[in-house]
Amino acid sequence: MDSFCEIATFWLGASGAVLTMQRRQFIAFAGGAAAAWPMGARAQQPAMPVIGFLSGRSPGESAAVVVAFRRGLAEQGYSEGKNVAVEYRWADGHYDLLPALAAELVGRHVVAIAATGGSVSGLAAKAMTATIPIVFSSGGDAVKLGLVASLNRPGGNVTGVNLIYGALGAKRLELLHEVKPGAATLAVLINPNYPSAADEVASVQTAARSLGLEIVTIEVPIESDFQSAFVRLAQSKIAGLLVTDDPFLQSRRDQLVGLAAQHAIPAIYISRDFCDAGGLISYGPNISDAYRLVGVYIGRVLKGEKPVDLPVIQPTKFELVINLKTAKALGLEISPTLLSRADEVIE
Repeated sequence: MDSFCEIATFWLGASGAVLTMQRRQFIAFAGGAAAAWPMGARAQQPAMPVIGFLSGRSPGESAAVVVAFRRGLAEQGYSEGKNVAVEYRWADGHYDLLPALAAELVGRHVVAIAATGGSVSGLAAKAMTATIPIVFSSGGDAVKLGLVASLNRPGGNVTGVNLIYGALGAKRLELLHEVKPGAATLAVLINPNYPSAADEVASVQTAARSLGLEIVTIEVPIESDFQSAFVRLAQSKIAGLLVTDDPFLQSRRDQLVGLAAQHAIPAIYISRDFCDAGGLISYGPNISDAYRLVGVYIGRVLKGEKPVDLPVIQPTKFELVINLKTAKALGLEISPTLLSRADEVIE
């Protein structure tokens, strides 16, 4: 600055007009530099972390659980769009798409992946990265499926919430038998492409033998099979239906509930969102709370905790929901004993 003043004094002796020109140039230079400083400071600030959200389900029908996931993030001080960004990838029940979707998120250099909508998402994410932290939600046995080494010490880069939907198949069969106590034959609806489907059917078969029931397994690997499956059920005069754990089936709950009503088939489901859609009865953990817990774990990972130090969470409370309006439409009398055990009765 001192050298600039000396030059200005020299030009003052020669021409005042020239001095004016130099001042304007200096002011413009100084102003431009000052304006550039905040931009430079902003450019040096750390970029907003990006997390991946990978799901085997569909975006429209998952709106409520996404809200719950964001609520979990907020509990850890993170708000989407403010201090964290979320990249969403949806398989819409087409599990063969999950590996490519997981690879996209890994290529996006996300800092963590919330692998939701079934064990298939967690398995796809785990196959793509051994370093990016993964927090899953799964209805199957997370250890048996290979997601984690153990529940208390998951190992590696994976932890999450184990909803144990599949393990509750036997209990759902007992509840369905209470609704239809005189039934001799009940059916199980499965997607054979879902990894834990066979285990759930085996559990149901074991429970059926103790109750003296026959079980018919109906496979629906694609949506176009739904209509013919329910026609078969109605023609066979099956007394009731158990819909198994599977994101593909859950994401199409409106169609399944509608077909059950159309063909007058009493059915039990894995979660209350089926009853909210008009289903007869459901038994299972609170799925919204599970997604909230996934958000909480993702938030803790963002703060520096490692999946290996975060035990897999398992629910301890299960909801029994009965839709009494649907029961009346089906001409069913729900026993007072069963109604008294319900956590919620929809009328």
